[in-house]
Amino acid sequence: MLSFCLGFSVMSYVGGLISFCLKRKHLLLMLLSMEFIVLGLFFNLFLYLSYYDFEFFFSMIFLTMSVCEGALGLAILVSMMRTHGNDYFQSFNVLW
Repeated sequence: MLSFCLGFSVMSYVGGLISFCLKRKHLLLMLLSMEFIVLGLFFNLFLYLSYYDFEFFFSMIFLTMSVCEGALGLAILVSMMRTHGNDYFQSFNVLW
């Protein structure tokens, strides 16, 4: 059972990385794939902590930081949508 859960967490992490690399033009899809990567890492961390009978306090800190990362990404997405009208990276010039 542990090997199935570990394989699932690794496959979700790799799937998130592949999705992040393939959908690099849209900010919203990149944010969703980053959350999928964080979910795979959280599941892997949870399995590691439960296998060695550690406390789950660090997993709560990790979850808090990942929620802050998601909120910051959504704030950037909203500000980009208000200024440029879409979430394409190619529609605006960063140096202009």
